Amino acid sequence: MTYCVGLKLDRGLVCMSDTRTNAGIDNISVFRKMFIWETEGERSITLMTAGNLATTQAVISLLNERSKPAEDRGAPSILEAPSMFQAAKLVGETLREVIRDQSGIEGPQADSPFSATLILAGQVRGGEPRLFLIYPEGNFVEAADDTPFFQIGETKYGKPILVRAYDPAMSFEEAVKLLMLSFDSTIKANLSVGLPLDLHIYEADTFRTGILRRIERDDAFFEAISSGWGEALREAFSHLPDYSLT
Repeated sequence: MTYCVGLKLDRGLVCMSDTRTNAGIDNISVFRKMFIWETEGERSITLMTAGNLATTQAVISLLNERSKPAEDRGAPSILEAPSMFQAAKLVGETLREVIRDQSGIEGPQADSPFSATLILAGQVRGGEPRLFLIYPEGNFVEAADDTPFFQIGETKYGKPILVRAYDPAMSFEEAVKLLMLSFDSTIKANLSVGLPLDLHIYEADTFRTGILRRIERDDAFFEAISSGWGEALREAFSHLPDYSLT
């Protein structure tokens, strides 16, 4: 399992992903689930992956191979897509192609053992920053005012804090704090999600990779957020009225 979140803010985009993969409680590994393509001054695109590891690695490999010079590839490149919509369409087609090849059937279904779900975030010059959720079938939806963030993987534990505290006008610093709380709630509830976490902050209209960091297991700020949130919850709980049994 995994957990990835993409937030769309007035100032840009914030992406965070965990790195844990497991095939049982005694077989846990660390694999990157966030990938970035950039043509500085023209585009910055971030992709986060959840699902079958062989499938997601194959998708990333194909996208990388097809980003080579035209004479060295035989398919469209994510670095040449004229818009983020076209980039999402290309990624969706690549995902559908990989699942079809691995499963040996036409028209992959969502419950395929080779299933994967992706979040695509970024900006291409001439357009606004955009955020997409791409399904195993290759189709996708875009974030809007009513749905300003996407989650993939183990989503249920980290969603309540996002729903309650998200504000499109919040600063990048506040957004990172919010995501850390969402991930902390998920990590505490599900052993299949864990640190390190990868973070990418993209500022609108910069068209280049922004702040890119890995939050390790001993990160002091994450530990402070985690313990501080726990204390704040206990304090808030203690101030709520007790239920009357009379």
